[in-house]
Amino acid sequence: MFENETPPQSKRDRTRAAIRAVAIRSLREQGYDATTMRGIAAEAGLSVGNAYYHFPTKDHLVQELYLDVQQEHRTVALPLLADEQDLTARVGIVVRAGLANLTEYHAIAPQFLAAAFTPDSPVNPLSSESTPARDLVLGLFTEAVSGAKQQLPRDLADDLPTALWMGYLLLALFWTYDRSPDQARTTKLVDAMLRVLRFALPLLRVRPFRLAVTEIVGIVAGRAS
Repeated sequence: MFENETPPQSKRDRTRAAIRAVAIRSLREQGYDATTMRGIAAEAGLSVGNAYYHFPTKDHLVQELYLDVQQEHRTVALPLLADEQDLTARVGIVVRAGLANLTEYHAIAPQFLAAAFTPDSPVNPLSSESTPARDLVLGLFTEAVSGAKQQLPRDLADDLPTALWMGYLLLALFWTYDRSPDQARTTKLVDAMLRVLRFALPLLRVRPFRLAVTEIVGIVAGRAS
C-alpha cells in the first residue's frame, strides 16, 4: 500500500541537493565570476572538500543551472506547441520561449559566454558535458518540426532540429550583446528570420532549392562531410 510513496533521500542525496540549490541561486543572482566553490560550501554549511566531493568543479554546477533553465524552457514551450500546427509558428514558439526565459540573466550572460567561449570549455554548449541540457532544447526543436502540419523531406526533417538549435545559439549570442531596451533588436531579428522561414518553406517544392537547403542544413547538423 506504500508503493507510490517517495523513498527518503540518503544523506548523500540531501547534501548534493543542498549544494546544487545554493549554487544555482548564486549563479542566478551573482553570476559566474562571483560564484565560488568556497562560497557555495560556506552557505551550504559544508567543508570545501565536501562540496568538491559532490561537484568536482564550479563548471559542473553550471551544468546544473543549464538543466534548470532548459527544463523551464520546456515547461513553457510544450503547452504552446500543443495548440499550434504551423511549422514557422512552432519554431517561433521554441525560440521566443527560450529567449524570454533568459531575460533575468541578461546582465550576467556575458560572464557565462566568456567562460564558454573556448571550444574545449566544459560549459561550451557544444561540449559533451552540456549534452543533457542540449538534448532538452534539441528535443523541443524536434517536437516543433515533427509535430507540424507541413511534411518535410526525411533528410531535411532529420537534420533541421539541429540546425535550428545552432541558429538559436547565434540568436542567444546576439541577445547577449543587445543593449536596446528590452532587447528589442533581438525581437525584431527573430520576427524577420521567421518571415524568411515562412517564405522559404513553399520553395522547397522546387528541387534545386530543396537540394541546396538540405545540403546546407546537413552540413550545419554535422551529417554532411
